Amino acid sequence: MENQTYDIYYDEEGDFLEITFGLPSEKEYTEEIEEGVFITKDEETREIKGIGILSFKKRSRILKEILQKVKMRFPLEIDA
Repeated sequence: MENQTYDIYYDEEGDFLEITFGLPSEKEYTEEIEEGVFITKDEETREIKGIGILSFKKRSRILKEILQKVKMRFPLEIDA
């Protein structure tokens, strides 16, 4: 993820956090890896292009766990 751009979107009313990495791919797919946690990947390279988390305030720790699992670093601490 080094030298890559990212966008962060947080819907406070819906308590939904979405982070997208780099430019969108022409073909992507999203899978729910556990209830309320979504990963979007490039269909060809399988590179992670986004992470979405419902009920983020209650489950903010899950973002750090996901990033560690996929060996991605994120230059920001998020506390909910």
